[in-house]
Amino acid sequence: MGEVFAGRYELIDPIGRGGVGAVWRAWDHRRRRYVAAKVLQQSDAHTLLRFVREQALRIEHPHVLAPASWAADDDKVLFTMDLVSGGSLAHVIGDYGPLPPRFVCLLLDQLLSGLSTVHAEGVVHRDIKPANILMEATGTGRPHLRLSDFGISMRKGEPRLTETNYVVGTPGYFAPEQMMGAEPDFPADLFAVGLVALYLLRGQKPDSQALVEHFAEHGTPSAPSGIPEPLWQVLAGLLQPDPHARFRTATGARKALTAAVEMLPEPGPDDEPVEVFDQIGPLPEGFGPDGPVTVPQQPAEPAPAPAPAPGAAPAQPSGQQAYPPPPVSMSETGSFHLAPPPGAAPPPGVAPQQQQPYAQPGFPQPSAPVDPLPYAAGAPNPSQAPTSGVPHDPAATRAYTAQQQHPPVPAPPVQHAAPHAPVRRTRPGPPPKVAAGVLVLALICFAVGIWALTQV
Repeated sequence: MGEVFAGRYELIDPIGRGGVGAVWRAWDHRRRRYVAAKVLQQSDAHTLLRFVREQALRIEHPHVLAPASWAADDDKVLFTMDLVSGGSLAHVIGDYGPLPPRFVCLLLDQLLSGLSTVHAEGVVHRDIKPANILMEATGTGRPHLRLSDFGISMRKGEPRLTETNYVVGTPGYFAPEQMMGAEPDFPADLFAVGLVALYLLRGQKPDSQALVEHFAEHGTPSAPSGIPEPLWQVLAGLLQPDPHARFRTATGARKALTAAVEMLPEPGPDDEPVEVFDQIGPLPEGFGPDGPVTVPQQPAEPAPAPAPAPGAAPAQPSGQQAYPPPPVSMSETGSFHLAPPPGAAPPPGVAPQQQQPYAQPGFPQPSAPVDPLPYAAGAPNPSQAPTSGVPHDPAATRAYTAQQQHPPVPAPPVQHAAPHAPVRRTRPGPPPKVAAGVLVLALICFAVGIWALTQV
């Protein structure tokens, strides 16, 4: 992926280079479309001021390619335009050479239409040339032209950024008054349009100085070979050395061109069609017609479980709770032994022992007895007598014999008593001696009362 500029424009690949910056194909993440981004490379005050003037130009016209937005990121600035992929008029001439007159008239009509809107905004382009006239990739269909690069344009009445005697523009497309240092005006742009038309009809760059001298000495010359007379009259009105004798507006020149086209011969059936195809090239890897291509993340496959060792017990199924480990056993010699892993063989001289499963509240009871505990070397095995060849001591033999003669009596099952009936709590009475005293005292009082009645 390319560099993301100002968090919005992703620079993809360079498609052109100018005097003060490079033009990149970029992806606008906000508007979700491809644009052309002109990145300013120089940072001096003079160049930056021209950049500010150019990016501030907003002209909406189908045949004008003006800046649409701009952004700044640290010490870099850029502005964006529509992406035009058909190259310039220089590419078309390089592919086909001289163009048919009717095709040239169609291109001139579009150029004058866009230039009339630019002049209506009070802007003088000052750098009209084939390299600054871009083409949409329309194939063999109707061509679509866009006037671009307003880097040295200026509005009438604005202060000039150069000295009075300093000429700005492209040599070979200057008007005579520009060479004299006159103030930029609209007729200078129209003179450049006439030179572009000669370039399209002849297939090579015209000699503007020789043309001006010829006009000055002989007046308007006759039409050169290959150029129809009605079309040449329009071009002669654009190429007059005196700006006052030239067309004053692009709209007036366009009207004269429309009248001249009606008198041109129709194209023959053998005329080769002019195709305007894509000159930028395919998108680099990682980008598609709808923007950057995101590769879906494939879920990682779980690693295969390792194969169990020979003789090992099967792995515990997922979701089933493991049993707690059995307690530690102690042999008669006082050494402690932990339970071996499931399926492991007991140490030499020790036989496996059957033991009751170890139960604990809250854990499920196993369906099969747990693995037996190992015995220390020389410890007795209650389930079988020592075998020959296995080292043991006399104490182990006596313990085994005693166990065989007097087997342990299993403990009786624990019987739980029946629940008792609920006991009713009563209020305790007075102690017996106190109760007897109270009764005697009551009898004495009763007797004294009877005696007193009899004495009355």
